[in-house]
Amino acid sequence: MSYHLPVMARECLDQLQIDPAGTYVDVTFGGGGHSKLILEQLGPEGRLLAFDQDPDAEKNLPADERLLFAAANFRHLKRYLRLYGIKQVDGILADLGVSSHQLDVPERGFSFRFTAGLDMRMNQQDGPTAAEILAHTPVDELQYVFGTYGEVRNARTLAQRIGEARDQQAITTVDEFVQLIEPLARGKTNRYLAQVFQALRIAVNDEMRALEEMLEQATTVLRPGGRLVVMSYHSLEDRLVKNVLKTGQVSGEQVKDFYGHIYRPYRLLTKKPVEASAAEVAENPRARSAKLRVGERLESQPPTEN
Repeated sequence: MSYHLPVMARECLDQLQIDPAGTYVDVTFGGGGHSKLILEQLGPEGRLLAFDQDPDAEKNLPADERLLFAAANFRHLKRYLRLYGIKQVDGILADLGVSSHQLDVPERGFSFRFTAGLDMRMNQQDGPTAAEILAHTPVDELQYVFGTYGEVRNARTLAQRIGEARDQQAITTVDEFVQLIEPLARGKTNRYLAQVFQALRIAVNDEMRALEEMLEQATTVLRPGGRLVVMSYHSLEDRLVKNVLKTGQVSGEQVKDFYGHIYRPYRLLTKKPVEASAAEVAENPRARSAKLRVGERLESQPPTEN
């Protein structure tokens, strides 16, 4: 099964600073590339908990008793740590975004390159499909989805066109959707389609809220000195990661105690995001948009109300 090469693999492992006896979490298992490298550095007492909601990912699981697998969205991080009796972890790795495998399997409906049904679910057993989102989401909400998640410049016109078209006939396939929206393209057509499909995928999988929940939970389960290592691929994800590493809040708002002391949950190890080298981008184009941010958990705790 073809999955993408792990992006900035060496940089990620270096930043995690693997303790052979430590406990780590890979919240985006995918093809298992990063997890395999973590396992290579773990000793017999080390443990790795890996998450992936896509059933296809389970086919990549190695036979390794140190590996625990959660067939679930990473928004359930704390739930599965409790299930396995794990209170704190030494490091968390997240490689966000859609995998090359998902893009390259036509029936998944992630790509505008193939003839397929409009699905786009990471877990095809759960939640509404992209076709159902297009059919039932109010036009003003569709405008928000395309404008915010895809940064589509004519989001209002796009949403209105979808609303008009679905009143005549349901939009159920990739071809139907592309034929509908292609005449509205601003700038390069492929870039426009990519923005629209990205926005719809994010909405279908509730990706932004899931990421917020995972990041909030990560702060509570990392031990002092543990590291949060996150690779994002678009500005919305990167902004959330940066906010949490700086303030502990997805909103970016500072939290202060009664005396005005600012709560800082992390020591920021990457003032600017780390980007892939030119050589890696040449070998793996997916790395081009990757931004790696890292924080080390401090001992500080959020202020409590008296």
